[in-house]
Order: sequence, then structure tokens, then C-alpha cells
Amino acid sequence: MSLATVASRALAGIDAPEVAVEVHLGPGLPSFTIVGLPDAEVREAKDRVRAALNHTQFEFPARRITVNLAPADLPKDSGRFDLPIAIGILAASGQIASEALAAHEFAGELSLTGDLRPVRGALAMALQARASARAFVLPEANAPQAALAEGAHILPARTLLEVVAHLCGEAKLPRFETPERVPVHRYPDFSEVKGQPQAKRALEVAAAGGHSLLMIGPPGTGKSMLAARFPGILPPMSEAEALEVAAIHSVSAAGFEAARWGERPYRSPHHSASGAAMVGGGVLPRPGEISLAHRGVLFLDELPEFDRDVLESLREPLESGKVSISRAARQSQFPARFQLVAAMNPCPCGHCGSPAGRCRCTPERIARYRGRVSGPLADRVDIKLEVPAPRDSDLMTPGATESSEAIRQRVLSAHQRQLDRQGMPNALLGTREIDRLCATDKEGDQLLRHALARLLLSARAYHRVLRVARTIADLAGEAAISAAHIAEAIQYRRLDASF
Repeated sequence: MSLATVASRALAGIDAPEVAVEVHLGPGLPSFTIVGLPDAEVREAKDRVRAALNHTQFEFPARRITVNLAPADLPKDSGRFDLPIAIGILAASGQIASEALAAHEFAGELSLTGDLRPVRGALAMALQARASARAFVLPEANAPQAALAEGAHILPARTLLEVVAHLCGEAKLPRFETPERVPVHRYPDFSEVKGQPQAKRALEVAAAGGHSLLMIGPPGTGKSMLAARFPGILPPMSEAEALEVAAIHSVSAAGFEAARWGERPYRSPHHSASGAAMVGGGVLPRPGEISLAHRGVLFLDELPEFDRDVLESLREPLESGKVSISRAARQSQFPARFQLVAAMNPCPCGHCGSPAGRCRCTPERIARYRGRVSGPLADRVDIKLEVPAPRDSDLMTPGATESSEAIRQRVLSAHQRQLDRQGMPNALLGTREIDRLCATDKEGDQLLRHALARLLLSARAYHRVLRVARTIADLAGEAAISAAHIAEAIQYRRLDASF
């Protein structure tokens, strides 16, 4: 599947390469009809287009006008059809030559005075226009985002009059020149975190291999602080990955800022988020939090406070890297290859195991609290670790600790070893690749057998231990997995019995 097709699906909701606008002028009393499953925004285009044409001194035909938005079985939304409809009416009424339209794609919302307003999904539409080898005419405010589709012919315009002058050959629209991309990553730094060396090490392993991670600890130990700094040590995105992220965000409600090109997404939804907000949904399905976190980080704080059904909806995307949203008439598929980072308290009050004896939770309450995170979901988390309260000496030590850049350099080296060896992060290794690349020595085999018996690891957990051990060996720059690497990977699974 090509990226253009993915973007088109994200924009339209089904396998439709484009939406064609056909305008027919027929005899009869003056009327203006739009057909093709338009929603309220599209139906209101009749008034916007009429006012814009009259204000810009074009003739609005006093005849029966029928606008067909094809294909007929695809619901249409947003104001992006205003400009195509206006151009179609001008061409059908002979005010501009229809031959000039064949080499162009149009999108834009019209104001009542004929100005062009920005629309959602500019990058996704630019990818489709590039695939069809057409110039793309769109509002000026959308040009920086659309120009992220390298090689696309972007023609920004401010008004309907400028578009018509371009089509008539009177004043050509200048092609938008993409400015040099200088990514500015605004991630907080690990040097601000005092203490927590074990947690920092686990995050480094997770970043190097693309592993999911769960932190368990009392309030105020720095779990959220560590998670917020995690994107800063991740490997940089490739051009194709950055384009995927931008295309997904361009069709979301918030849109995509061109200044964030190449920046790893970091999504942190509140625990009250619904299933539709998490996986996506709507009459015309839009991407949810897990798709907006594609190629980035999904941080779920207070994990047991999320609705059980919402958490269970993460199980399939964690394995497949995609989410399918089914409706009666269609099915939409969005990418969801995210890194899950979660945090939770050890008990309802948060102080279980405190040396001060502050916890008054009964074992039954603690079991119920942890039971809100199902075993199958916890089994899919590669790394689980306790984050204890930092020592007073760590908090009071002056000066900064190791920076994100120093950690990131080690992560980059390990990540590059994985790409050179198998072309993917260790977290994505299949069973055959694990058998071939994750063999260990005799002592390591004995440790694994002991862990399987004592920790009652599932087959999935066994494979995840080997993947994590492979990442630990890559961080150490070693080709073979030793017993020490296996031992560290196993200790990241010792909390499995708690779920």
C-alpha cells in the first residue's frame, strides 16, 4: 500500500482515490442542489459559493444547478469543496475555459467575499495530487503543510479571483517553494531528573529497541517527568515516517503544524478518555489518540483509572501496529505503531510498601486495583519496573545529571545496529527472527528455564524477554546475548505476577 493511498484513506474513510466535482446547468426554475451524501458543512456551500461569485462580479447562472460529488456512496464533509464547486460553476457556464481544469486539483473554503480560508487535510490531499501528477491549488495558509509532500506542485492562492486569473492565463499563481526544513525539537531534558538510575536505564532500553514500558511507584517519584523526557532520546524519524505522521495529523481536528516536521508525537490523554477518543471514530472516522501517537509515544498516566474497555482496545494495535474502525457501510484503517509508556500507583492510596507505613489498603483492595489492568494487556508490555521514592541525597545533590543527548547517542548506536542487522527495531522481531538472532549461551538458557518455571511466563512473555535481551546486548555493542543480558531482561518481568 502506498503512502498516498494511506493518506487518501485517512482523508476519505474508504478506498476512494479522489472525490470528483461535476456541475450540470439545466433548464427550469433557478435552484441550487448538491447531491452525493453531503453533510451540513457541504450543503451550506451553496450560500457561500453564491455570495462569493456575486461579490467578485462573476455571473451566477439563473438556471437549475446540480452539483454531483462523486462517488455517490461516500459521505462528504468540511468546507474544502467550496472552491471546486465555484470553479465548476464558472466552467459550466462558460466564464472560464474547462480545458484549464484538467491539470489541477482544487480545495479551499470560500468566505462570502471570495477569500480563501484554510481547510483540514491539506497534506493528505497534496499527496494524492502528487500521485495523480496534477498541480494543487489551495488556500495560502495551507501551503506550508501541503509542501511537506516533496515533489508536489503547490499553488497557493488568497482569493477566488487569483485562482480564476491563473486559469485564464492572466496572472499565474507562483509555485510555493518549500523552505529549508530545520527541525526544532522541544523535548525536556533528562538532566533535570534527580536520581532514578534504574528507571533511566529501563527507558534507555525501551527507546533503543522500541519496547513498551510500565512504571509502578508512589506519587511524586517522577514517573510523569521521566515519561515526558522519553521522546527526547528516541532515534530520529526517517523522511517516510515523518510524512506518515504529518499526513495523519493533517486530517485530525487539531491539524498539523509544519514547524513540528520530524518531531516524535507525544500523546498523553486523560484517564477519562472514551474508546472512540482512544482508537478513533465518528460518522466519518477520524484518527484517535493511538493513531495520533503513530511513530511516537502514547503515555497513559494513572493506568488503572482508565475504563477497562478502553485499555482492552489497545491490545490488538500493540501487536499489529494498526487499528480498524468498522461502520455499517465502510471500514477505515489507521496506522498505530506507537510506543506505550504507562504509569500507575502500587495501590489505591499510592503508598504500598512505604517505609513510613502510610498505606492502609487491604490486600483485597490492592488486588482489585491492579486487576483493572488485565493480564493479557500487561503481558504485552515488555518492561515493568518499580520507581521508588528518590533518596534525600539524590534530591539535594547540586548540578545536573546525565543529559538526554548523552543517552540518545547510545540509543542511536544500538538502533543503527538493529537496522543494519534486520532492518527493524527489536520490538518488531517475529518468531523466526527471534530464533535466528536471539540465541544465547548455556548459562543464559538455564536462566530462561528457571524464569519460565518461577515467574510462570507465557510464550509471549518469553519472546519479549528475548527481544529485550537482544536490545540490551545491542546497547553493550555485543553481537551475542550473554547470561547478563538475559538476567537484566528477566528482572524487567518480575512484576508479571502482580497482574
